[in-house]
Amino acid sequence: MSAIARTSATPLRIPRLSRFAWLMALYAENHQRLQRLIVPELLAVGRHMSHGRDGLDLRIDVVERHPYTTELRLFYPRLSDGPDTVPDPSAWVRHYRDARQAEVTHCHLGRHWQNVLGLHPPLATRIDHRMRMNVFFNKWLEYLLEQGHGPTSIRPLDDLAVVA
Repeated sequence: MSAIARTSATPLRIPRLSRFAWLMALYAENHQRLQRLIVPELLAVGRHMSHGRDGLDLRIDVVERHPYTTELRLFYPRLSDGPDTVPDPSAWVRHYRDARQAEVTHCHLGRHWQNVLGLHPPLATRIDHRMRMNVFFNKWLEYLLEQGHGPTSIRPLDDLAVVA
């Protein structure tokens, strides 16, 4: 019997990822897309704007920079109902340069997390919520890239203070 016949008879075993491993892989993919979109380590702390083909300006706030992490906020300012409202959609992102991961820590998609999860959700519910936020962010990054947002479309908003 040939070596090809023996290997083709052996079923291919694909390792099954845990939800946590899948979430870590999603963080890594978010990092890659975020790098293509804005290159966070090249942006100064402050407010920046990107203009894409979709007609919606993307605001990027570099909130804080630490030795290995950068705190970011991305949102569409035109979709905000006013100065005291949360823009929808908006994402708070922690970009880990050393680990090459980008994690959405807060995401607003029409409802606050307390209304979705309750005040004291179990761990499995919190992991599921993190997955949903980061899957949304991954798809949003893909959309932004398709609309022409990228490092060459970003301009600083020098005269405005950072909104925390």
